[in-house]
Amino acid sequence: MTDPAARFPAGLDLGRLGAYLATHRPESAGEPLRADLIAGGRSNLTYLVHAGDRDLVLRRPPLGHVLATAHDMAREFRVISALAATDVPVPRALLLCADPEVLGAPFYLMERVPGEVYRARRQTDRLSAGQRHDLAMAMMDTLATLHTVDPAAVGLGDFGRPDGYLARQVRRWAGQLDRSRSRPLPGIDELRDRLAATVPDSTGTGRLVHGDYRLDNLLAAVDPATGSMTVTGVLDWEMATLGDPLADLGLLLTYWDVLGGGVSVDNPVADGPGPRAGFPTGAELIDRYAARSDVDVGPLDWHVALGCFKLAVICEGIHYRHTLGQTLGEGFDTIGGMVAPLVAHGLATLREA
Repeated sequence: MTDPAARFPAGLDLGRLGAYLATHRPESAGEPLRADLIAGGRSNLTYLVHAGDRDLVLRRPPLGHVLATAHDMAREFRVISALAATDVPVPRALLLCADPEVLGAPFYLMERVPGEVYRARRQTDRLSAGQRHDLAMAMMDTLATLHTVDPAAVGLGDFGRPDGYLARQVRRWAGQLDRSRSRPLPGIDELRDRLAATVPDSTGTGRLVHGDYRLDNLLAAVDPATGSMTVTGVLDWEMATLGDPLADLGLLLTYWDVLGGGVSVDNPVADGPGPRAGFPTGAELIDRYAARSDVDVGPLDWHVALGCFKLAVICEGIHYRHTLGQTLGEGFDTIGGMVAPLVAHGLATLREA
């Protein structure tokens, strides 16, 4: 006889979810209730939930080894709720459940937004050169729009501690690294120490920052009237806070030029976005952002090095969870191989600055 739990995606008990929705959101509790894990997430887990004739999206923390201060469902839910009235495209937030007894961890539900997440070359190669350019520029326009949001005006004035943001980022990721160490990691402590010793003055501190802004954290669609690409939704707000917008730009360049620009860091989870996939260069992205923002972009070397350190720590955490059998999705068995080249690139970037 088949175990009923086998019908559920790992980390999601549909029986418990259905009972909870019937009580707290009955209009979203359509039958039959089905769900699929949405591939690609490197941290929190995302599921497409089919509730009768309605599609919803559910987010919950990863299985096991949840790092302190990470994977906060309430923060994600709060920020997308606050941004609903702005020009930043976000899904409509529906329900937050802080009770870990329901699914084994807190979770929230949001509406499904039309569009596609462009993560792999098999997707982006279908786009024309013009569409790839439009998509990259739309990505930067959306980031500039986010950085113009007045946090206090949308109820997020207390969403973070802007003072000392960059130094605190180094300390935070150093702490996350210490909680995920399971093997020797040559150079990573040197990178941490160099970052801590050379923290620049912040620019535009107190802006709302995404914390993990990249192309495959966006939904995009082709405008049927013009054929151009538009951003229909910004996803994965787990690292959002009030801080320095240059940190968003530095991390984006790490994804774009280091992982997607030909530097020898093979990404087993996403292989699409970046110059070697026919997109504009990182420099062109920054020029677009600067033309639509009042942020003084300035040199970004330190922020790129911070991005390398942050991604190295994230990859090491995923590698550690994989060794414990606590990851879902493809590519996580080799993601640990990204750590060393990210560390090397971060150190090289600081030496050249």
